[in-house]
Amino acid sequence: MKRLSSILICITIVFSLTFQAVASPKWAEYPPQEVQAEGACLMDARSGAVLYGKNMHSHYFPASITKILTALVVLENCDNLEETLVFSHRAVYDVEANSSSAGYDEGDEVTVRTALYAMLLASANEAANALAEYVGGTIEGFCDMMNEKARQLGCTDSHFANPSGLNNPDHYTSAYDFCLISRAAFANDTFVQIDGSTYYTLPPMKRNPEEAIVYTHHNMLKKNSGWYYEGIVGGKTGYTSLAGNTLVTCAQRDETKLVSVVLNGHQTHYEDTKLLLDFGFENFTTVSLSDYKTKYDTVLDPMDIAGMGVKNADVITTSRDACITLPIGATPDDVDTDIVYDLDAGAPREACAKIIYRYADKTAGEQYVLRQFEYSETEIVLGEPVEKEEVVQEQPMIKKTRDWFLETPVWAKILMIAGFAAVVGGIVLLIVKLLPKRRRR
Repeated sequence: MKRLSSILICITIVFSLTFQAVASPKWAEYPPQEVQAEGACLMDARSGAVLYGKNMHSHYFPASITKILTALVVLENCDNLEETLVFSHRAVYDVEANSSSAGYDEGDEVTVRTALYAMLLASANEAANALAEYVGGTIEGFCDMMNEKARQLGCTDSHFANPSGLNNPDHYTSAYDFCLISRAAFANDTFVQIDGSTYYTLPPMKRNPEEAIVYTHHNMLKKNSGWYYEGIVGGKTGYTSLAGNTLVTCAQRDETKLVSVVLNGHQTHYEDTKLLLDFGFENFTTVSLSDYKTKYDTVLDPMDIAGMGVKNADVITTSRDACITLPIGATPDDVDTDIVYDLDAGAPREACAKIIYRYADKTAGEQYVLRQFEYSETEIVLGEPVEKEEVVQEQPMIKKTRDWFLETPVWAKILMIAGFAAVVGGIVLLIVKLLPKRRRR
C-alpha cells in the first residue's frame, strides 16, 4: 500500500507541475500590509481596472483633493488660460479662517493659468473660488458643473458643494469615485503640467508687491523628501478636521499608470499610498489593445446605439487607446469578454456597444465598439424593439493550452519535452524499484 501511495504521489506531482506551466497567473488581491486609512482605492489610470479597494464606495469628506475636479472642469471649459480673472470679495473672504491661501485680495487680477497653479500647488481656497466664479458665473453654478462632470465620469457616491473642499455636510465623495475623477484629470496634459510642478512663481499682488514662490504640498513630488516616489506624475493633498488626511497620487512606470486615493487617513496617508503603488507596480501590468482584436468582420445585425436599432452595420472597430490590466506574466489570451449594449452617459457618440474584459472574476478593462463611419440622426432606424443577444466568449483551458504551445519557440518546446521525458523516466525507474522482486527458485 505504501508503494502504491508513493507512485500516486509522484504522478500527481508531475501533472500538477504540467498544469502550473500553462495555468494563468493569479490576480493579487491584497497588499502585503493593511491599509490604515478608512477608505482607499487603487486604479489603473489607463484601463480603469480597480486593483484594490477598501470601503471604496463609502462616503467621506474629500477636503482639498476636491481641487482636482475644480481644475478639470476649468480646463475643459476655458479655451484660453491666459485670460484674466478678478478676485471678488466673496472669492477672497468666503473661506474658513486660517485655511490655505496664496495671499490674494479683492481686486487682484491674475491669469487663469496662474490661479490654477496657486490652487493646485498652494491649495489656495480663494483661487478655487475665483476660478469657479470665472467659469461658472457663480460658485453655485460652478458646483452644478462639478456634479455634472462627476456624473459623466460614472460617479454615484459623490456630491460637491464648493470648489475648494472645505467642510460641508453636503460635500462628500468615495475613494472609487475620486479615482474616476483623478483618472480623467491625469489624462489631461495641461493638468499634469501644472499639478506635477514642484514650484511656481506668482506675480506681484496687493498684499505682496514682490514675486512669491509657491511649492507643492505633495511630498512624493519632492526629491529631497523621504517620501519621494520614482515615476511620480502628480497628486494633491487634503486635510480638514472632519476629513482627516486625504491624498491623491498618480505614478507611472513603463506602460503602467496608477492612481491611488486615500480618504480619512490618520497621518499614514503617505505610507498607505506607497504601499498601494508598490503593490500595483509589483503585481500588474497594462497591455494596449490597439493591435489585439481591434476589428470584427461580423457583428450582430441589427445592433443598438443608445437603445435604438441600427440595421446594416458596417465593419466596426474598437477605441484605439483601450487597455487592459493583467497580472504580470498573463497575456490577452487569458481574458474572457462580454459585450453589452447598455451604454453609459459618457460613451462616445459613435459607440454601439461596450466590451468588458474579464480576467477570472475581475474586470481587467473596458472599451467601446465604434462604427467606422460618421452617421447622422437620419441613419438611426426606429421601429420594432431590437432583441439583443448576450455574447459571452469563453476560452477553454484546452484552447489556451494549445495556443500557448503553438506560440512557444521550438527550442523551448524541445527543452520542455526533454524535461517531461526525464521526469516520466524517473517515475518509471522509481516504480520498477518499488515493485517486489521475484524470488529465484
